[in-house]
Amino acid sequence: MVNQNYNIFIEIFESDGFCNRHKVGEKFKYPEDNGKICHWLLDSMNSMIRVLNYGGTLPWTYSDTPYEKSIDLNGITTEFVRCPDPTARIVAKITRIPSSND
Repeated sequence: MVNQNYNIFIEIFESDGFCNRHKVGEKFKYPEDNGKICHWLLDSMNSMIRVLNYGGTLPWTYSDTPYEKSIDLNGITTEFVRCPDPTARIVAKITRIPSSND
């Protein structure tokens, strides 16, 4: 697949309050804001960001859950990722938007 110049945005979607770095609702642009994101969370998102950035999608949809994804190959596509820290319980929402849809 060819990189079609997508914009990647990350939002802290869920937190149980034990993370002292991120709060629900925080938003970041990838890769510009990488230094503002915990490196453990960023590392857990890296593979999914690469898939999304090259036009791919991941097969699971999480139907009927709070994490149900949007998959639109010509528009907005989302993915959800958990932080690997078992005490933090952070969920990030990754959103891919074609750059022409800024």
